[in-house]
Amino acid sequence: MSPLSQKPIPPEERLILAVDVPGYEQALELVERLGEAVRFYKLGLELAMSGRYFDLVDELAGRGKRVFADLKFFDIPNTVAAAVRELAKRRVDFATLHAGHAPMLEAACSEKGSVQLLAVTLLTSVAPEELASEGIALSPRELVEARARRAIELGCDGVIASGVEAAALRRALGDDFLIVSPGIRPQRAADDQRRVVTPRQAFENGADYIVVGRPITRAVDPEAAAADIQRSIREVFAGAG
Repeated sequence: MSPLSQKPIPPEERLILAVDVPGYEQALELVERLGEAVRFYKLGLELAMSGRYFDLVDELAGRGKRVFADLKFFDIPNTVAAAVRELAKRRVDFATLHAGHAPMLEAACSEKGSVQLLAVTLLTSVAPEELASEGIALSPRELVEARARRAIELGCDGVIASGVEAAALRRALGDDFLIVSPGIRPQRAADDQRRVVTPRQAFENGADYIVVGRPITRAVDPEAAAADIQRSIREVFAGAG
């Protein structure tokens, strides 16, 4: 049986757009161009360096959009807890931190407020052979499962995990947490992502949300590209409930 998400998430919010542009004006131009085709935006490290990151957060929230602060916190527990405490004062729905240190995860979760914290299990650009070269004797699936289990036990609301590993996570850990899957490619592309799946595969494997960037932002018509993915999402969840 497919582990298709049964959570009451509006289908149009299951697509999260990665806004990987260098500044505020370019981001707003993209948002304007996409219109109602995208309801949820991920703002990452490139934008964080632009100087107007939280201006953009407030602008998006003011337009009724959902916001994912993808800042991937990783530091000593006190520092990360303080950062999460400040972020919780902002109009942010999701935020990320790396899943590599239990005391840090626990400290962050104690300060999260209404922000849903997602633990990054393993970057989708990492190939299996790279783990061995770093002295990690686990497969990507085993490592992702171990990190996800610990993050959820410590209070994280969900994980960032490739759709490749999503089905195994659902079998091992159930449905009572979020899986947000990056590395989504409607068709095979030559880029730095390794462990990729299509939108349909990600959801059928148990993802709750997918993160898509370049297949939309670099399309000739970004709005049409987003609309095509939204259409595929509606088809996947048609009749689900």
